[in-house]
Amino acid sequence: MDLASLTLVIVELAQAAGAEIMQIYHSADFTVDRKQDNSPLTAADLVSHQTIVAALQELTPQYPILSEESATLDFAERSQWTTYWLVDPLDGTKEFIKRNGEFSVLIALIHQHEPVLGVVHAPALQKTWYASLGNGAYLQVAQAEPELLSTREPSELVTIVGSRSHAGDSLPAFLQQFENYELISMGSILKACLVAEGKADFYPRLGLTSEWDTAAAQIIVEEAGGAMQDLNGQALKYNSKDSLLNPHFIVSGSQHYFDKTLDN
Repeated sequence: MDLASLTLVIVELAQAAGAEIMQIYHSADFTVDRKQDNSPLTAADLVSHQTIVAALQELTPQYPILSEESATLDFAERSQWTTYWLVDPLDGTKEFIKRNGEFSVLIALIHQHEPVLGVVHAPALQKTWYASLGNGAYLQVAQAEPELLSTREPSELVTIVGSRSHAGDSLPAFLQQFENYELISMGSILKACLVAEGKADFYPRLGLTSEWDTAAAQIIVEEAGGAMQDLNGQALKYNSKDSLLNPHFIVSGSQHYFDKTLDN
């Protein structure tokens, strides 16, 4: 199966996991547990994880799977992987709990430390963004025909998208360098998808994220003409170190904005 065809299969898988999530989302009530790092965990996280992992194991038994809800794997084992699946079964659990719809299913295929396939599915919004290396980036809304995505050119009014639940103090300080901007607040990695769509110019993430939070969106942004780079201007890499935490990064639709932030 070629990469483009595989991507469409993964789109269907992400949508199937999203349907499982929505059953719990629309239920009268659901419990919220806490993981060791005090982050929230719901039945939706677990059912999505189980759905995705079972399907990927059947589809590509040759590729290992690293999911946020998997058991922790030592780097000594992971470092031997050339190609593997990287999954966040429910990105934006806090937004899920708030029932604001801004959460997503993330599935990425990593090859030699770089994402080569990515799907971001927001089930409550009925939107699916997807891309694979060399095949462009697309947005499908409900059952409509997919739309080819492209980032937008710089303009005088800069549209910046920021975290709804993790803004902290860093973002306001960062924004002081811009004289004319508008800020959109949104949960999950959907912020990066807005950049890929050309609806925002860039998204600065000046806080901690994990590798499963970013990989799927990174290839979508890149195939749309943008970049997801650390503060040294390097594209994010995967499974290259013991820690699974990302450095601070900026998602930009145009190199112009990334260069501007570094100048300041």
